[in-house]
Formats: sequence, C-alpha cells, structure tokens
Amino acid sequence: MNRKFLATLLLSVAAMTGQAFAHDLRIALQSDADVLDPDQSRTFVGRIVYTSLCDKLVDITPGLKIIPQLATEWSWGDDGKTLTMKLREGVTFHDGEPFNAKAVAYNINRSKTLPESRRKSELASVDSTEVVGDYEIRFHLKQPDATLMAQLADRAGMMIAPQAAEKEGADFGANPVCSGPFKFKERVAQDRIVLTKYDNYWNADKFHFDSVTFLPIPDTTVRLANLRSGDIDMLERLAATDLAAAKADPNLKVEAATSLGYQGITINTGNGEHSKTPLGEDKRLRQALSLSIDRDALNQVVFEGAFQAGNQSISPSSPWYDNSNPVPARDVEKAKALLKEAGYDRLEIEMSVPNNPVQTQVVQVLQAMAAEANIDIKIVSKEFAKLLSDDSSGDFMASQIGWSGRVDPDGNIHAFVTCKAGLNDSGYCNPEVDKLLNAARATSDDEARKKDYDAANAILLDELPIIYLYHEKWIWAMNKKLEGFTAYPDGMIRLENVTYAD
Repeated sequence: MNRKFLATLLLSVAAMTGQAFAHDLRIALQSDADVLDPDQSRTFVGRIVYTSLCDKLVDITPGLKIIPQLATEWSWGDDGKTLTMKLREGVTFHDGEPFNAKAVAYNINRSKTLPESRRKSELASVDSTEVVGDYEIRFHLKQPDATLMAQLADRAGMMIAPQAAEKEGADFGANPVCSGPFKFKERVAQDRIVLTKYDNYWNADKFHFDSVTFLPIPDTTVRLANLRSGDIDMLERLAATDLAAAKADPNLKVEAATSLGYQGITINTGNGEHSKTPLGEDKRLRQALSLSIDRDALNQVVFEGAFQAGNQSISPSSPWYDNSNPVPARDVEKAKALLKEAGYDRLEIEMSVPNNPVQTQVVQVLQAMAAEANIDIKIVSKEFAKLLSDDSSGDFMASQIGWSGRVDPDGNIHAFVTCKAGLNDSGYCNPEVDKLLNAARATSDDEARKKDYDAANAILLDELPIIYLYHEKWIWAMNKKLEGFTAYPDGMIRLENVTYAD
C-alpha cells in the first residue's frame, strides 16, 4: 500500500470518526426567550441563549468576581469618572466584521439611544465613549458608578455586529449577529432556537459541540421525562419536587447554585389605565396582600423547603440584606383590618402568572392564603412572552414574576423602581427612592451604599410596588455523560470546556 493512499485513507477515517462523535447539545428551557436583541430583551432564558451567542466585555467567576472576556484589562481614573478598557484583538463578529473599539462605541451608543432599548438606565452614568486606539476604549461618566462593571458583565456589555445592527434596526433580534462561540441558525417560536459553532471564535478550541438547540418546555414533568428518554441532554430549573428522583436516576446527574434573584408580585401602581384600581392606588391593600402570605409555608408546600423565603430584592443570606426589616410573619387579622381601614370587606384582584406548572402552583397557594384574609385572587395564565409584553404595556393588575438576579445589588432594584427605568412595569415613582438609589450608584463606599439601600428599602416595604416572596436555587439536571459543567449563581449555562463522553 503506497504512503499517499494510506494518508488519504487515514484522513477519511478521521473525518468519519469526527462526524460520528459530532454532537448537537439539546437544552430544555422553562420558557421561550423573547426578542434576541440584547438591547431590547428581558427574559432569563434569553440570557441563557446569549451566553452561547453573544460575548460581553467582561464576565464573572462562580464566586462573582469580574473577569476578562472581550475586554482584557481595565483601569479607573482617579476621580472615578473614567474607565479605560483594552480589548481583545483578533475577534470577529459572526458575519466577519472585526471587533474593535469603534464597535464598542457603537454598541454603547445604541444601548443608550435605541428607542426600544431597555439598557438605558443601566448605562445612565455613561456620558460618552472615546476611541483611544483600535483596541482601547474609554468611558466618560457623568458621575462615579460603582455598578458599571457589573452592568458590562450582562446585556449592557454584550457586543453585537454594528453593520448588521445598523441594517436591521429594531428588527435585529430576528437574525442576531454577535461574536460568541455559537452563531444564530434558526428560530421557530415556542419550538426551538438553534445555534451552530462559530469556527472563527477566539476561544473555539474550548467549545466541543457542533450546535446547541434550546427547546422551550414549560412543563417541568415533561422536561424531566424528555431528559430521561434521551431527547434532551440538559434541563434548567429542575423542579425542587423532582430533585430526589433525579438524583436517584443512575443516568442523570444534578448541579445547583443559589440564585442572586427573587420571585415576587409586581403591582401596577402607575403604568397606564390598568393602574387605576384599589390595589394600585392604595398601599394598605398591597400591605394586606403581603400580610396574607406565609412565605415559609409557600416554600415548604411548593418547593419542599429547597428555596429561601424573602421580602426584599436581596436574599437574607446576602450582606446587602436589610436586617432591620426581616421577612414578616403572616398576619391574617391585620390584613383584614387593613382592608376594613381602606373601606373593603372583601377585595377582588386579578393576578397574571406564566403558564408553567410551578408558577401556577405558587399562585394557587397564594390564592388560598389570600382568601383567608378576604382577598379573592383571579388567576390569569399567560404564555411568558405575552406576560412580559402585557406587563411592559401596563395591561395587568398584579403579575407573579421574578428576576434572575445580578452581581451588584443595584441590578436587582434600580431598573424596577426608579421613575423611568426600563423594567419598571409597576410604573412606581418616588423621587426619594430615586435619590437614594442614584446615590448608592455614585459611591464605591459599601457602607454608604448599604445605608442608601436600606433607606430606600424601608420606603419600598411600606409602599410595596413589588411584594417579594422567595429566592430560588438554580437546579440543573443533565445526562451523566456531560462533563465539565460548572454551576454559576447567575443561572447561566456556560459551555466552555463542557464535553460529551461517548
């Protein structure tokens, strides 16, 4: 056998072997993502998709430290009002456009000026950007901002291709072009989002799947059944009630991390005509609803005690938690008295809920508890994207919805309760709260920030535009052959160094 023929044969066998071991990683999500435009989107599952699709300027470690991604190093000016970043060279977007300082400047400007952008409040401290060199960018701030690096570790720091964004405008999310390890291939609403490996990714050798398919499957039982049958490789948010069964299955393994976020009830207090209800206009009725809830019992009934009761945007286990206002005990008689004081023997309210079994059960438990305090809850189940759309437009009275959480406490509160913030579905507006939360952004002194957050929290616990309920634990279940997965408190699925052992 001549050497040339042997070499050709070996190459053919290698190619066939590579094809045999090529793998499409299939991940089940609790809901479908909203628009795939980092400036416009707001869903937790959308952020999971972005983790594979869109690189950010910086990322975090499992211990919540800021680390390089597209920015390799950074430094602050002495006055805290300039941030200079050096950028990774040799990076391209999925359409071949180079990533550089001009691309960063474009992205920041788009986030601040696109009419549909939800990132405006997150980047409100940024006055302008300066292209210092091809791979060096400087942020000029209106005032010091202790939260900016954490914002750049999330959607505000995700980089999209300027040429594609300029061409598509607000429709960019239909065919997103980023610079992550996987590029967009197709999307079928409520069915699948498919990404394929980007061979020119700057860190491509750390990613080992030819494609990643995200499948929205709202029913937790169906998600687990699909995992057991082999139709999917991984699921996010395993139901706490299924945890023991998943751990006992020899073909599965489970990973978990405590969430940075919360679940709660957003009340429409000022978002359009639907805010003009007794619940929206009288804080005593919101206080009564909160007092009708036994948060510890809710955790036990729905989650078998796996989660943590809460009454603030920050978990009681966090050093940022306001210990002077602990989780309140249920007080049905006081709730009834508040109703009477407000002029009601019974109160009827309408509460929206995502159409998944877990959140539906949560609201059913709330419904039973509230009824004992003479508050009748009508449950309105909605597909999650529809619920978000209605909440944004003000088409709701109360909405059981949560937030996945951010590294800095500002990320859990500022965008939801300051007067014109992008995620303030409640329409709540209190200038004193704005003043306190803006002050907390403008200093790096943690003690001073804590005082401002506590003072704002005292007002919010009285006026209750959001009634906080509990803090989740992220639980992932996966095929035991998946190796290298690391659980992060932000709930994201990072696929770097994840492999499939055939």
